[in-house]
Amino acid sequence: MKMRLLILSLLLTCLAAAVPAQEEEKFIVLASTTSTEASGLFGHIIPIFRDKTGIDVRVVAVGTGQAFKIARNGDADSLLVHDTVGEKKMVEEGFATARRDVMYNDFVIIGPASDPAGVKAAKTAAEAFQMIREKEAVFASRGDDSGTHRAEKRIWESAGGLPERSWYRELGSGMGATLNSAAAMEAYVLADRGTWISFANRQNLAVVFEGDPVLFNQYGSLLLSPERMPHLKHDLAKTWHEWLVSPEGQAAIAEFKLNGEQLFFPNAE
Repeated sequence: MKMRLLILSLLLTCLAAAVPAQEEEKFIVLASTTSTEASGLFGHIIPIFRDKTGIDVRVVAVGTGQAFKIARNGDADSLLVHDTVGEKKMVEEGFATARRDVMYNDFVIIGPASDPAGVKAAKTAAEAFQMIREKEAVFASRGDDSGTHRAEKRIWESAGGLPERSWYRELGSGMGATLNSAAAMEAYVLADRGTWISFANRQNLAVVFEGDPVLFNQYGSLLLSPERMPHLKHDLAKTWHEWLVSPEGQAAIAEFKLNGEQLFFPNAE
């Protein structure tokens, strides 16, 4: 009996040695924006990328300013955001080694369909904001240092400066939550078109101004620095970065639509 047990033990040991260890799951952590996540874009393109490469992408969806902080702290392997000035600064400061245009859409000014400030007659986004200021119409700002919030502040600066009045409500929340608050308050708000298209709780809100070139909304992908952050999964992140700007990645972005509308337009060069 003891001999049998010994032989069985040896056989099991040999079998265990013959079976290769299960391959660890390959994934990267991506710091990105609430607009790319809430719109459903990642739900569409990440499975295509995963099937192609075997690499999963786990998204941390925050405002662009917070995404920059996460990347600088070395807590994400890759970065996809929409503040070109801030992105180029990441490269200049040595936190990232490369940046590529990936896709674009635009910002729109949303407001009550009745448009109490009359911004539908504005010729520029700055003029629309001036009209809101003159009427002291309620304006809901994300107030979260996101790419959208940064764009909004630039428009306010061109329209006479950031308001410091009770009608200007800084919420400190993501795009979806800000739109919900704007719907409840019947307030004006600057939104990215992708989130607006996917937003269901519109109530009395509508697009009241669009088309100014300053509302162009560019998204970029960054490769983070191996020297500053050697612990990150740089090889896997590079595979993701290069796939986004490849013909296949660009086609996947273009294919994503809601209610027949395209939310993001690829423009990698």
